[in-house]
Amino acid sequence: MTERPLVGITSYLDEAAWGVWQQPAALLPQLYVDAVDRAGGTPVLLPPQTGGSGRLLGRLDGLVLAGGPDIDPVRYGAAAHPRTGEPHPVRDAWEFGLLHGALERDLPVLGICRGMQLLNVALGGDLVQHLPEEAGHQIAPATYNRQAVVISPGSRTGEILGRTAKVPCYHHQAVGRLGTGLRATAWSADETVEAVELPDRRFALAVQWHPEADPADTRLFEAFVRETAK
Repeated sequence: MTERPLVGITSYLDEAAWGVWQQPAALLPQLYVDAVDRAGGTPVLLPPQTGGSGRLLGRLDGLVLAGGPDIDPVRYGAAAHPRTGEPHPVRDAWEFGLLHGALERDLPVLGICRGMQLLNVALGGDLVQHLPEEAGHQIAPATYNRQAVVISPGSRTGEILGRTAKVPCYHHQAVGRLGTGLRATAWSADETVEAVELPDRRFALAVQWHPEADPADTRLFEAFVRETAK
C-alpha cells in the first residue's frame, strides 16, 4: 500500500474549554484535518512554538497555513487599524519561520485566509487591514458567506477550479500590495484579491476563502496533496 504524504497544518494557540478544563490550548477546526485526510494526506498538527521548524520541515511532504487571527501590522511596517485584532507574536514568528523554510525547500504550500496574508507579507507585501462591512466578506460572527470569484484562466488556480467559483468567505482583511514574485489569480466582485500563486515554486498557492468549509468541493486540497506525493 502506498504511504500517504505527511501534511503539516498550522494551528491556533488560544484559551479553550473542554470538560472541566479551561486553559491555553493548541487547537484547529476539524474541517482542516478532514479536508487533508479526504484528499489522501496524513494531517499533522503544528502548534505555535519557539523553534525547531527546520528539522520538522525535513520530515513533512507539504504545509498548510491555516486561517486565524490578524497578523501583527508591524510585520509589514504599518500602524494598527482600530479594527485589527490583538497580535499573536508566537504564532506569527512560528508560521513565518515555517513558511520561509518551506519555500527554501520548495515544499508544497497551501495558504488559507490568514495563510494567504502570511504568504504575501513574508514576500514583502502588505495588507488592507479592514474591508468595508458592506463588501460582504464577513457578514456575521462565525458565518461563512458564499461569494463568486473570477479566476485567471492561465493560472494554477484556474487549472484546478476553472474560470469561476462560488466560495465560502470569512475575512475582514485582504492582500494590499503584492509581495515579490506573487501573482494574483482570483478576485471577488469588489476586486479584492482572493487567490495568489508563486509561479517559481512547484506548488505555492493561497486563497482568501475557506475551502476546508466546503466538503463538496475537494479539488484544491486534492491538487495540493497530489503534489505533496510526488
